[in-house]
Amino acid sequence: MSNVVQTPSPDEIDRGEFNAAFYELGLRWHWDASTYATLAGEPCERSRVRGYLEGEQSHLLRAYDADFLTEAILAVKERCRHALASGPPRPIPSFNWADARWGEVGI
Repeated sequence: MSNVVQTPSPDEIDRGEFNAAFYELGLRWHWDASTYATLAGEPCERSRVRGYLEGEQSHLLRAYDADFLTEAILAVKERCRHALASGPPRPIPSFNWADARWGEVGI
């Protein structure tokens, strides 16, 4: 067994930052590799998040402004990026934060 830490790809890091932001904001979302790859076709992060909101989470737009949610997600994601960048290199765990949230609410 090797103790070498493989550096995650930029896409894995970016996807992990999004998932951490969703969890921190209390959103029961998880972008798996396939979902992220589909969304990555949109080069603009803002458009990517907004498109996901409109296509997959449109019920939230009845209560929240799409720009407000998009900006909140991107702000938390950026904070997560800085937190990850300031620490030592380590693998990104493959963990579905959305599943963890279900256990917290007793479902």
